Parts: sequence; structure tokens; C-alpha cells
Amino acid sequence: MGNAPLVIEQILPATVDVVWKAISDKDAMKHWYFDLNEFRPEVGFEFQFEAGPSDGRQYLHICKITEAIVGKKLAYSWLYGGYDGDSLVTFELFDEGNQTRLKLTHVGLESFPVYIPDFSPQSFAEGWTYLIGTALKEYLGETA
Repeated sequence: MGNAPLVIEQILPATVDVVWKAISDKDAMKHWYFDLNEFRPEVGFEFQFEAGPSDGRQYLHICKITEAIVGKKLAYSWLYGGYDGDSLVTFELFDEGNQTRLKLTHVGLESFPVYIPDFSPQSFAEGWTYLIGTALKEYLGETA
């Protein structure tokens, strides 16, 4: 993968308004993403959460909103407390009638320590594929 950004696109069974709420409302996010103490889709808003693989290891995720265009785009920095690396996650929404095309781009993965398997491009690809292609899709299907 090298320095190539990770890009995942998915057609979701909901309107842009519903998908926007799913990616920007902390009460909705806890059903498919992470249970955040606080989240506001406002530039400059900072949030943190602990998460990790199923074997119990947890990493402190430190994030800051860098762009928020309601119904269109949400971007935030993604770092890990105590580790080198700096990346950016971007969600873009495209109206497809009664469905929404979501494009997730995660850049900067190569900046994370290569000796930690959880920070590998493959690990990120598997994680985002599950979150967007399974967890979010299922959540939207349940709320429809």
C-alpha cells in the first residue's frame, strides 16, 4: 500500500440527512462506531476515545475536527496517544436519491509505527471495511 491513502466507498440504504446524523451525532455513532463521551461536528472540536482489537489491547485515539460541511463532508485528525504518527480521516457524502454514497479516505497511515501490527494499512482497511460496510450499513438498515 505504501503511502497510498486508504479509500473505501459504500452505497448506504439511507438519505444523506440520515447518514450525516449517523456519522456526526454521538448518540447515533455509539451504535456502529465508538461510544464517545462528546462529539460535535464543528471545526476545532477535539475528542478522544479508547479502542483496540478484540484481544483487549486499547489505544487512546486523539482526534480534532478539521472540516465540517453539514450533509457533505466531515474530516478529523487521527493520532494515537504515546505513539508517533498523524493521519486524517475524511467522510464524504454523495446523494444517490434514497441512498447515499459514502467515501471514506484515511491518509497518513504510513506515519504510524510499522512494528505495531494494529497500525498496519491492512488492519486499518479491515477495520474501516467492517465499520462502513457492515456496522454502519446494518445500523442504517435498522433505523430505516
